Amino acid sequence: MKQLCIILMAHLFCGISSAQDTITQNQAAKDYVKLEGDTYFSSSIPLNEVVVFADMKFQSTQEIYRYLLLKRRTIKVYPYAKLAAEKLTSLQDSISQLSSNRKKKKYTKQMQKYIEGSFSEELKKLTRSEGQILVKLIYRQTGSSSYDLVKDLRSGWRAFWYSTTARMFNISLKEGFYPDLVQEDYLIEDILQRAFVENKLERQASALNYDFAKLYNKWKTEKKSN
Repeated sequence: MKQLCIILMAHLFCGISSAQDTITQNQAAKDYVKLEGDTYFSSSIPLNEVVVFADMKFQSTQEIYRYLLLKRRTIKVYPYAKLAAEKLTSLQDSISQLSSNRKKKKYTKQMQKYIEGSFSEELKKLTRSEGQILVKLIYRQTGSSSYDLVKDLRSGWRAFWYSTTARMFNISLKEGFYPDLVQEDYLIEDILQRAFVENKLERQASALNYDFAKLYNKWKTEKKSN
């Protein structure tokens, strides 16, 4: 915790009696502080946001098991989704600086080979359930479905075959992430938020727009009504 250095200041006000003109040193000390390392005085102390989570409540042992399994899978695949978002941002930034379509296609192909060569073997080891959660999280981090990303980076035909292959393993590349509509997606978001606070995962802002606190209240209300 940063050490607080209390300073003494006096304030002069016009139009009031001399007895009220000078604020005592003790009063000023209560109103102004200087944080260690800062070069200015402030009348308030900035604090980091603190997130307090309610205890998870389950109706059965089976429900606990499903949640723990979802937690393990989510924490396992989140780093891949985070990396996908970072590589996509890097790709888009680099392409925007290239002058010709030929150079853009060449750079895109190089990036694809790099990603496929570096991570394809690891991704092949994912189970069907882990793969589907990864698809959801890629949508969370990029704002686009895996199908659309492949379509934009390769071609509609390549995206079709990726989607067809994925369906053979019961994975939909077109699936999005909707924590306000799908309970499993909300639980995934809850798992992520807890992991961020506990420093188990590195936080990366979602590309989607939703308020986690409102999501908690929504699902808490719906659970009570069921």
